[in-house]
Amino acid sequence: MLLSTAQTEQLRAALTDYTASGIAERLGPAATAAVARNDFRAALRATADRDRLATLIRLFVCAQTEPAAAVEAALAPLPLAAALAAGLVVPDGDGLRQGLDLEAYGDAWWVLADLPVAARPGVPLAPDHVLGVGGASTTLAGATVRRPVGTALDLGTGCGVQALHLSQHATSVTATDLSERALAFAATTAALNGLEWELLRGDMTAPVAGRRFDLVVSNPPFVVGPGTATHAYRDSGRASDGISAELAAAAPGLLTEGGVMQYLANWVHIAGEDWADRVAGWVAGTGLDAWVIQREVADPVSYVDLWLSDAGEPHDPARKAAWLDWFDAHKVEAVGFGLVTLRRAGADDPVVRVEDLRQQVAGPLGAQVAAWFDRQDFLRVRDADALLAARYRAAEGLQLRQEATMGDEGWAVDRQVLAMPQGLRWTEEIDPLVLALVGGCEGQVPLRDQIAVLAVAHDVAEADLAEAAVPIIAHLVERGVIVPADGE
Repeated sequence: MLLSTAQTEQLRAALTDYTASGIAERLGPAATAAVARNDFRAALRATADRDRLATLIRLFVCAQTEPAAAVEAALAPLPLAAALAAGLVVPDGDGLRQGLDLEAYGDAWWVLADLPVAARPGVPLAPDHVLGVGGASTTLAGATVRRPVGTALDLGTGCGVQALHLSQHATSVTATDLSERALAFAATTAALNGLEWELLRGDMTAPVAGRRFDLVVSNPPFVVGPGTATHAYRDSGRASDGISAELAAAAPGLLTEGGVMQYLANWVHIAGEDWADRVAGWVAGTGLDAWVIQREVADPVSYVDLWLSDAGEPHDPARKAAWLDWFDAHKVEAVGFGLVTLRRAGADDPVVRVEDLRQQVAGPLGAQVAAWFDRQDFLRVRDADALLAARYRAAEGLQLRQEATMGDEGWAVDRQVLAMPQGLRWTEEIDPLVLALVGGCEGQVPLRDQIAVLAVAHDVAEADLAEAAVPIIAHLVERGVIVPADGE
């Protein structure tokens, strides 16, 4: 750890009011909103008295240099000498500034990490830099299935963000990292929050070989490139998207029966190849259900610029050229980013879906992912007769959108689309018969009875209509457009 057990307890005592809600209450809505835009003027005015909370905000939120006496008082009972020795604060002129990123994460946690590149413009990140709470970590945290589990594993834990979340619904948490520095931060984060994790040093899954877990999560060093490892937080040392494929291959040996693995990944789009086929190939033969969601796609130049800037190296033309040359040599046209969710369901016919859902994701995905796999379970154990015997209801908030053209006889409907305004915001183009079926899904009568009525109304054979309806209903259930009402 960066601090001893006693020193960690002292720091925790100093941070009692340094929480997200405590900070927001002290600053007020306008200053809090401005801070989110990196405008600290109002926050500095609201903390001019430099009491304990004000000084902590000025140090660790506004990145100010503060008088040593004020810092010492704010960190008490942690001795200032201990804070200096741990690098929590560092000398800066006549005062002290933050040496580490100490973030009030939610109302219950604190996270320690290295300072982000924005805190020290022009200073490249160190090779062993440990990231704090960022966009990728919050994306994964929001996408994780939050159901109670016995054992959970965080691969490549960094400062411990995912492990913090796992601690809320797992009996025990194990975390690995190749970086000794990262494990020191994770250990300190755990102790600061009064938690105990099993922390193991090693490359991704190596420290837990032969062990199985109910839930595995990972925000790995997934950046795509020639395999050069310059920064531990982003570079795995594997060429191309090898680390993402490697995690999928390892999943069967890591998961208990019914266990789930979720991780963020990058994958290459190669000229003349279907990226979805490439990613689906990662799970072929594993026996696992898989749902892969592509959320973003970047062209090679934008991708390289992003990651060079992320490490504080935006003006490294040689590094940029070498990286882009590698993309050209391997015919990489783009790089995709998304979420991989795998489940060991023990099924003979695992479901594998790889989908591009850019512009369709709204809000955290965790509940949506859990519900998608629940619906797969529903469909897996029901044949056509069972699907027809079930009752369904339309999803909450389901919308009908129509496109029509004005003609001599008024409006003529050209296209009808069912749309989900929340979650994954699916859209499904339908015909009038399917619209009637969905419109009748009120959870009251079996689908078979609805079909019988529609068959009479449209003068078609009931058996033919039922046969045609089954795959459509299965698809709409998978999408969550309609959901089983039985057992509610």
